[in-house]
Amino acid sequence: MSKGMYAVRKLRKDRKKYRWSDNYYLRRVLHLGQKADPLEGAPQARGIVLEKVGIEAKQPNSAIRKCVRIQLIKNGRQITAFCPGDGAINFIDEHDEVIVEGIGGRMGGAYGDIPGVRWKVIAVNNVSLAEMVAGRKEKPIR
Repeated sequence: MSKGMYAVRKLRKDRKKYRWSDNYYLRRVLHLGQKADPLEGAPQARGIVLEKVGIEAKQPNSAIRKCVRIQLIKNGRQITAFCPGDGAINFIDEHDEVIVEGIGGRMGGAYGDIPGVRWKVIAVNNVSLAEMVAGRKEKPIR
């Protein structure tokens, strides 16, 4: 490696060249995370509920986690979102409009024992799901 007095140009050129070997740099500069992400880098998104699904928890847990299949309004992509809360799935019907956000798994991935589910429902028809589960608000009829 050049270390001479006039080697700045070569050092800079090499640094620029070898940075592409760094996976984090490559993905950030080419926006690969945003292209693969159904929410396109946004923190939240709106979608229409297509169906309710039950997803089995990973070992060693044994449960059916209540989730919904959603079609996003912004780009038409379909995702599966978890419905957090006891009996929360009962407040969600097909064709409802929901708001989803990331579930909080590491590196934007799935969380806990729910395989392949990266999002959670936070609002139904613009009313907070947590408020409805707690009994503080009622679901509006639309």
